[in-house]
Amino acid sequence: MSISRLDLLQAFDGLLQPERFKDYGPNGLQVEGRERITRMVSGVTASKALIEAAIAARADAIFVHHGLFWRGQDGRVTGWMKQRLQLLLAHDINLFAYHLPLDAHPVWGNNAQLGHVLGWAASGQFGEQSLGCVADVSYPNARAVADHVVAALGRQVVLVEPESGARRIAKVAWCTGGAQSYFEAAVAAGADLFITGEISEPQAHLARETGVAFIAAGHHATERYGAPALAGEVARSLGIEHQFIEIDNPA
Repeated sequence: MSISRLDLLQAFDGLLQPERFKDYGPNGLQVEGRERITRMVSGVTASKALIEAAIAARADAIFVHHGLFWRGQDGRVTGWMKQRLQLLLAHDINLFAYHLPLDAHPVWGNNAQLGHVLGWAASGQFGEQSLGCVADVSYPNARAVADHVVAALGRQVVLVEPESGARRIAKVAWCTGGAQSYFEAAVAAGADLFITGEISEPQAHLARETGVAFIAAGHHATERYGAPALAGEVARSLGIEHQFIEIDNPA
Protein backbone atom coordinates (compact mmCIF):
# COMPACT_ATOMS: atom_id res chain seq x y z
CA MET A 1 0.00 0.00 0.00
CA SER A 2 1.17 3.55 -0.68
CA ILE A 3 0.01 6.96 0.49
CA SER A 4 0.62 10.46 -0.77
CA ARG A 5 3.33 12.72 0.60
CA LEU A 6 0.63 15.19 1.63
CA ASP A 7 -1.29 12.53 3.57
CA LEU A 8 1.86 11.65 5.51
CA LEU A 9 2.64 15.30 6.24
CA GLN A 10 -0.91 15.90 7.45
CA ALA A 11 -0.72 12.86 9.73
CA PHE A 12 2.50 14.11 11.31
CA ASP A 13 1.24 17.68 11.65
CA GLY A 14 -2.05 16.49 13.12
CA LEU A 15 -0.30 14.57 15.89
CA LEU A 16 2.58 16.95 16.59
CA GLN A 17 0.90 20.35 16.07
CA PRO A 18 4.13 22.20 15.16
CA GLU A 19 2.33 25.55 15.04
CA ARG A 20 2.20 25.48 18.86
CA PHE A 21 5.98 25.71 19.23
CA LYS A 22 8.65 28.35 18.91
CA ASP A 23 11.47 26.25 17.54
CA TYR A 24 15.06 26.46 16.28
CA GLY A 25 14.30 25.34 12.74
CA PRO A 26 11.49 24.33 10.37
CA ASN A 27 9.24 21.44 11.39
CA GLY A 28 7.56 19.25 8.80
CA LEU A 29 8.67 18.42 5.27
CA GLN A 30 12.25 19.71 4.90
CA VAL A 31 13.16 18.03 1.60
CA GLU A 32 10.57 17.05 -1.00
CA GLY A 33 10.92 13.66 -2.64
CA ARG A 34 8.61 11.34 -4.59
CA GLU A 35 4.87 11.87 -4.32
CA ARG A 36 3.88 8.30 -3.31
CA ILE A 37 5.25 6.68 -0.16
CA THR A 38 5.26 2.95 0.60
CA ARG A 39 8.21 2.56 2.95
CA MET A 40 9.42 4.93 5.70
CA VAL A 41 12.60 4.91 7.75
CA SER A 42 12.95 6.73 11.08
CA GLY A 43 16.10 7.79 12.90
CA VAL A 44 17.36 10.40 15.33
CA THR A 45 19.40 12.64 13.01
CA ALA A 46 19.42 13.22 9.25
CA SER A 47 23.06 12.25 8.98
CA LYS A 48 24.75 10.97 5.83
CA ALA A 49 24.92 7.51 7.41
CA LEU A 50 21.16 7.45 8.05
CA ILE A 51 20.36 8.67 4.53
CA GLU A 52 22.61 5.99 3.03
CA ALA A 53 20.95 3.35 5.20
CA ALA A 54 17.52 4.59 4.09
CA ILE A 55 18.60 4.33 0.45
CA ALA A 56 19.73 0.75 1.06
CA ALA A 57 16.35 0.03 2.68
CA ARG A 58 14.59 1.46 -0.42
CA ALA A 59 12.78 4.06 1.69
CA ASP A 60 10.54 6.71 0.16
CA ALA A 61 10.62 8.89 3.28
CA ILE A 62 12.78 9.53 6.34
CA PHE A 63 11.42 10.81 9.66
CA VAL A 64 13.89 12.33 12.13
CA HIS A 65 14.14 14.50 15.25
CA HIS A 66 17.20 16.45 14.06
CA GLY A 67 16.72 17.68 10.51
CA LEU A 68 19.06 19.55 8.19
CA PHE A 69 18.14 23.18 8.72
CA TRP A 70 18.60 25.28 11.86
CA ARG A 71 18.17 28.92 12.73
CA GLY A 72 21.36 30.92 12.29
CA GLN A 73 23.30 28.30 10.32
CA ASP A 74 25.35 29.06 7.21
CA GLY A 75 22.91 28.84 4.30
CA ARG A 76 25.43 27.69 1.70
CA VAL A 77 25.00 24.20 0.21
CA THR A 78 28.59 22.99 0.44
CA GLY A 79 30.51 20.19 2.14
CA TRP A 80 28.45 17.91 4.37
CA MET A 81 25.21 19.75 3.58
CA LYS A 82 25.71 19.26 -0.15
CA GLN A 83 26.47 15.56 0.37
CA ARG A 84 23.31 14.94 2.39
CA LEU A 85 21.04 16.92 0.10
CA GLN A 86 22.60 15.34 -2.98
CA LEU A 87 21.76 11.86 -1.69
CA LEU A 88 18.18 12.79 -0.81
CA LEU A 89 17.51 14.50 -4.12
CA ALA A 90 19.25 11.91 -6.27
CA HIS A 91 17.13 9.15 -4.73
CA ASP A 92 13.94 11.23 -4.53
CA ILE A 93 13.52 10.67 -0.77
CA ASN A 94 11.28 12.86 1.38
CA LEU A 95 12.77 14.16 4.64
CA PHE A 96 10.40 14.96 7.51
CA ALA A 97 11.84 16.50 10.67
CA TYR A 98 10.18 17.55 13.94
CA HIS A 99 12.22 18.97 16.78
CA LEU A 100 10.43 20.39 19.85
CA PRO A 101 7.02 18.99 18.78
CA LEU A 102 8.51 15.50 18.93
CA ASP A 103 10.04 16.15 22.35
CA ALA A 104 6.69 17.28 23.71
CA HIS A 105 4.13 14.76 22.44
CA PRO A 106 2.50 13.28 25.58
CA VAL A 107 2.44 9.69 24.29
CA TRP A 108 4.88 9.21 21.42
CA GLY A 109 7.37 12.01 22.13
CA ASN A 110 10.94 11.78 23.34
CA ASN A 111 10.16 12.77 26.92
CA ALA A 112 7.15 10.46 27.21
CA GLN A 113 9.03 7.56 25.65
CA LEU A 114 12.10 8.06 27.85
CA GLY A 115 9.78 8.02 30.85
CA HIS A 116 8.27 4.76 29.54
CA VAL A 117 11.71 3.20 29.13
CA LEU A 118 12.60 4.22 32.70
CA GLY A 119 9.26 3.08 34.08
CA TRP A 120 8.05 6.54 35.11
CA ALA A 121 4.61 8.01 34.39
CA ALA A 122 4.73 11.80 34.08
CA SER A 123 2.48 13.59 36.57
CA GLY A 124 3.12 17.08 35.22
CA GLN A 125 5.21 19.34 32.99
CA PHE A 126 7.61 22.18 33.68
CA GLY A 127 9.99 24.58 31.96
CA GLU A 128 9.85 26.66 28.81
CA GLN A 129 7.01 25.57 26.51
CA SER A 130 6.19 22.90 29.14
CA LEU A 131 8.65 20.48 27.53
CA GLY A 132 9.99 18.91 30.73
CA CYS A 133 8.28 16.10 32.68
CA VAL A 134 8.09 15.31 36.39
CA ALA A 135 7.15 12.06 38.11
CA ASP A 136 6.78 10.78 41.65
CA VAL A 137 9.25 7.97 42.37
CA SER A 138 10.94 6.25 45.30
CA TYR A 139 14.70 5.66 45.30
CA PRO A 140 17.04 5.60 48.32
CA ASN A 141 19.46 8.06 46.70
CA ALA A 142 20.69 9.58 43.45
CA ARG A 143 23.17 6.77 42.85
CA ALA A 144 20.31 4.28 42.75
CA VAL A 145 18.59 6.38 40.06
CA ALA A 146 21.82 6.60 38.08
CA ASP A 147 22.25 2.81 38.25
CA HIS A 148 18.68 2.38 37.02
CA VAL A 149 19.28 4.76 34.08
CA VAL A 150 22.51 2.98 33.16
CA ALA A 151 20.73 -0.38 33.11
CA ALA A 152 17.79 0.96 31.07
CA LEU A 153 19.80 2.90 28.48
CA GLY A 154 22.83 0.62 28.28
CA ARG A 155 25.42 3.37 28.70
CA GLN A 156 27.30 5.18 31.43
CA VAL A 157 26.03 8.52 32.74
CA VAL A 158 27.46 11.58 34.47
CA LEU A 159 26.07 12.00 37.99
CA VAL A 160 26.64 15.14 40.07
CA GLU A 161 25.41 14.86 43.64
CA PRO A 162 24.73 17.69 46.10
CA GLU A 163 27.26 18.84 48.66
CA SER A 164 24.69 18.01 51.33
CA GLY A 165 25.09 14.31 50.57
CA ALA A 166 22.71 11.49 49.70
CA ARG A 167 18.97 11.89 50.22
CA ARG A 168 15.88 10.00 49.14
CA ILE A 169 14.63 10.75 45.65
CA ALA A 170 10.86 11.25 45.69
CA LYS A 171 10.44 13.40 42.58
CA VAL A 172 12.40 13.26 39.33
CA ALA A 173 12.32 15.73 36.46
CA TRP A 174 13.61 15.10 32.96
CA CYS A 175 13.90 16.68 29.53
CA THR A 176 15.74 14.85 26.77
CA GLY A 177 18.67 16.02 24.65
CA GLY A 178 20.49 19.28 25.33
CA ALA A 179 18.14 20.59 28.02
CA GLN A 180 20.70 21.40 30.71
CA SER A 181 19.32 24.96 30.80
CA TYR A 182 16.09 23.49 32.23
CA PHE A 183 17.86 22.55 35.46
CA GLU A 184 16.86 25.64 37.42
CA ALA A 185 13.23 25.19 36.34
CA ALA A 186 13.43 21.58 37.55
CA VAL A 187 14.72 22.80 40.91
CA ALA A 188 11.84 25.30 41.09
CA ALA A 189 9.41 22.47 40.27
CA GLY A 190 10.51 20.65 43.43
CA ALA A 191 12.58 17.89 41.83
CA ASP A 192 15.12 15.94 43.87
CA LEU A 193 16.94 14.90 40.70
CA PHE A 194 17.03 16.08 37.08
CA ILE A 195 17.93 14.04 34.00
CA THR A 196 18.81 15.31 30.55
CA GLY A 197 21.26 14.39 27.81
CA GLU A 198 24.09 16.83 28.42
CA ILE A 199 25.74 18.84 31.17
CA SER A 200 27.50 22.19 30.89
CA GLU A 201 29.90 23.76 33.36
CA PRO A 202 27.34 25.74 35.43
CA GLN A 203 25.10 22.78 36.22
CA ALA A 204 27.74 20.91 38.21
CA HIS A 205 28.01 23.82 40.64
CA LEU A 206 24.25 24.31 40.79
CA ALA A 207 23.67 20.65 41.59
CA ARG A 208 26.13 20.78 44.45
CA GLU A 209 24.68 24.01 45.83
CA THR A 210 20.92 23.49 45.34
CA GLY A 211 20.70 20.00 46.79
CA VAL A 212 19.25 18.61 43.54
CA ALA A 213 21.21 15.86 41.79
CA PHE A 214 21.94 16.07 38.05
CA ILE A 215 22.31 13.19 35.59
CA ALA A 216 23.56 13.62 32.01
CA ALA A 217 22.63 10.42 30.20
CA GLY A 218 23.58 11.30 26.61
CA HIS A 219 21.89 13.49 23.99
CA HIS A 220 21.39 10.70 21.48
CA ALA A 221 20.75 8.10 24.17
CA THR A 222 17.83 10.05 25.63
CA GLU A 223 16.34 11.01 22.25
CA ARG A 224 16.40 7.70 20.39
CA TYR A 225 12.88 6.59 21.39
CA GLY A 226 10.48 9.25 20.12
CA ALA A 227 11.15 9.01 16.37
CA PRO A 228 10.54 5.26 16.03
CA ALA A 229 7.54 5.39 18.37
CA LEU A 230 5.75 8.18 16.54
CA ALA A 231 6.75 7.14 13.03
CA GLY A 232 5.73 3.59 13.83
CA GLU A 233 2.32 4.72 15.06
CA VAL A 234 1.73 6.85 11.94
CA ALA A 235 2.90 4.03 9.65
CA ARG A 236 0.51 1.58 11.34
CA SER A 237 -2.41 3.98 11.05
CA LEU A 238 -1.74 4.65 7.35
CA GLY A 239 -0.81 1.10 6.38
CA ILE A 240 2.74 1.71 5.16
CA GLU A 241 6.01 -0.02 6.07
CA HIS A 242 8.30 1.41 8.75
CA GLN A 243 11.82 0.62 9.95
CA PHE A 244 13.85 2.35 12.65
CA ILE A 245 17.55 2.59 11.82
CA GLU A 246 19.90 3.22 14.71
CA ILE A 247 23.07 5.16 13.87
CA ASP A 248 25.32 4.87 16.90
CA ASN A 249 26.37 8.14 18.49
CA PRO A 250 28.49 8.42 21.65
CA ALA A 251 27.12 11.89 22.49
